Amino acid sequence: MLDKSPIAQSGNLYRGRFAPTPSGPLHFGSLVAALGSYLDAKAHNGDWLVRIEDVDKPRAVEGADTVILQQLSDHGLHWDQPVIYQSQRDARYNDVLNQLANELYGCDCSRKDIRARGNCYDGYCRERQPRPGPFAIRFTNDRPVTEFIDRWHGVVQPDDNCVAEDFIVRRRDQLFAYQLAVVVDDIDQGITDIVRGSDLIQPSFWQLTLWQRLSGRLPRVMHLPLVVTDDGRKLSKQNHAPALDSRQALKNLAEAARILQLDVPLTNKVPDFLKLATENWRKKWRINVN
Repeated sequence: MLDKSPIAQSGNLYRGRFAPTPSGPLHFGSLVAALGSYLDAKAHNGDWLVRIEDVDKPRAVEGADTVILQQLSDHGLHWDQPVIYQSQRDARYNDVLNQLANELYGCDCSRKDIRARGNCYDGYCRERQPRPGPFAIRFTNDRPVTEFIDRWHGVVQPDDNCVAEDFIVRRRDQLFAYQLAVVVDDIDQGITDIVRGSDLIQPSFWQLTLWQRLSGRLPRVMHLPLVVTDDGRKLSKQNHAPALDSRQALKNLAEAARILQLDVPLTNKVPDFLKLATENWRKKWRINVN
């Protein structure tokens, strides 16, 4: 089990989160994910947290976190607890690796090596210890989660067998892997519900496996529709998606609500729109808070 963290625990209270990577400002696709997670939290009368996922420190752009937080605020999406930063939690992640020490091993396989042996990592280094450095650290995935219930998609099964592979928890460059950091943060923050984009469905199998191992429980999950470009690619910073224009906050929110399959009447003020959107979300998902 994870040790108690100084971050407040939630008990049985609904607690959701939005966790952007500060590699640039939010774009419209980010807003859809933020709005969906916010509405689900508010429809449950729960807390909505914001976490800056800068565990991949070289990708973080200086000042992007400030821009992101301002964009959220401009769109009326206000968080209920102090914002935490993954880059400040290395000691915590290292503690968890120490707890898992008997289930970890070093791996110096390159991506080229892995591809030469098949589509997924085959456990090549499991019995070949110790490995020469530099090496990544993998988790021995003997009890993988291979199916879960998603509140949007229903029963979800993996696209391939890679969900059962021994996955990386610390990278070859000594940075902590996202799979580890996001699970430790969610558990420490008492997150009960994860609402995010459908591009993260496949990593969810690894993350739920860690959830099961570290906490003995699983969160509820919902993966939202993605915003795609005209040529079918996911709208993303890598695809040069334009930054959200906060001067059009109401228009942006209305369009994001449409992507989330909500029919929200137009209003003149952002708080009024969000109130109506929350009521609409509650009805859509038949959420009873009485």
